[in-house]
Amino acid sequence: MGSGMWPSPRFLLSTERRILLLALAVGLPGSTLGLTVLWMSDLPATTRWTLTILLLVTWAALAVVVKRRAVYSLRTISSLLEALRQEDYSLRGHRRDDDDALDDVFREINLLSESLSDQRLSALEASALLRAVMAEIDVAVFTFDPEHRLRLVNRAGERILARPSSRLLGSSAEELALEDWLEGELPGTVERAFPGAVGRWRVRRSTFRQEGMPHQLLVITDLSKTLRQEERQTWQRLIRVLGHELNNSLGPIKSTAETLHRLTGKQPSVEDWHGDLRSGLDVIRQRSEALSRFMASYSQLARLPEPTLESLAISGVVKHAAAMEARLQVEVMAGPALSVQADRAQIEQALINIVKNAVEASLQTGGGVEIRWSRRADSCEVVVQDEGPGLPESANLFVPFFTTKPGGSGIGLVLSRQIAEAHGGSLTLENRVGQQGCSARLRLPLA
Repeated sequence: MGSGMWPSPRFLLSTERRILLLALAVGLPGSTLGLTVLWMSDLPATTRWTLTILLLVTWAALAVVVKRRAVYSLRTISSLLEALRQEDYSLRGHRRDDDDALDDVFREINLLSESLSDQRLSALEASALLRAVMAEIDVAVFTFDPEHRLRLVNRAGERILARPSSRLLGSSAEELALEDWLEGELPGTVERAFPGAVGRWRVRRSTFRQEGMPHQLLVITDLSKTLRQEERQTWQRLIRVLGHELNNSLGPIKSTAETLHRLTGKQPSVEDWHGDLRSGLDVIRQRSEALSRFMASYSQLARLPEPTLESLAISGVVKHAAAMEARLQVEVMAGPALSVQADRAQIEQALINIVKNAVEASLQTGGGVEIRWSRRADSCEVVVQDEGPGLPESANLFVPFFTTKPGGSGIGLVLSRQIAEAHGGSLTLENRVGQQGCSARLRLPLA
């Protein structure tokens, strides 16, 4: 369309003037009819002029009243919308008893105001909760704007930077020595010295939008304390297990040695002291062998080599592990043709350990053992099920050297899980649902 078809702005009428003209136009037919009847009557001229003036004034006055009421309603609506824009939800539009279109507008605005007020209250409560949580957690949280200026930091962030938020906010990431973590690939875990802390950190980064602008969220977790606690707990467990096993062997050795010393020192010699001597030496030999086996098991666990990966058909590995068990017939269930990336010797050893445990459990109850495999997403899952007494309520199943079986080393399950995790898989144990026994689930990545 050409610009000549639109009226010039100086000729445009305001809304108020258009309402006034519309009101005058509505009253025009009635006023015209009234004037026509008036001037066709036989009334004196003075009366006719007086009534004419009165009619015209009434016509204009009514038009002005209509305009003011309409403009008042529009200004009221404008004020209510302005209050909503300014996030003031306390104002309400007055509704009359009669049900008209304007009342509908006021009702919808009032409902909108109430809804926005409730939403703001919920947002404020959620924001207060978020600030409280951020203030209390031990993880340092930083948010940066598109210019890499710090916009938010919690107490943990203040501690590692050794400055209050009032001095940190507005600082650039470069000034805070965090610029390298906002760009490029993150290191995952890194050792770094901050003004307020030195240690090993896990770094995570994500993006979000605020007021339409992209912002970055930087989360820094101190791993040093956790690692120290885990290391201390590991050493405590190891020392406890080693002390228990050594005492179990050294106690009988010491007692037997003392008895032999007394026997050899008696005068005259006891007639059958040679038999007692042989018996005592047998005890010393047995406990020494048990201690040697224990240390060998520990060495095996501590020196597990890196797996040499190759593509293996899982069916052959499963059947070989089942065939190694002679005490009980292990039922191998047919499964799909799947191949895994694994070290043959290590995976066979893990499966042999799992099957061995299942058989020993089933022998206690006279039950059987079943082994099967299936595909689970991008993994192969091997399940060994027994009909034994089930798992004890214990969190020590994968603790090295913990065992509930007489003569057990407590190393088989630990070694099997270590092998599975070295292959990028997992090993879990759980009691069977609805029936007696346990299920061991070994997951390995597919080739």
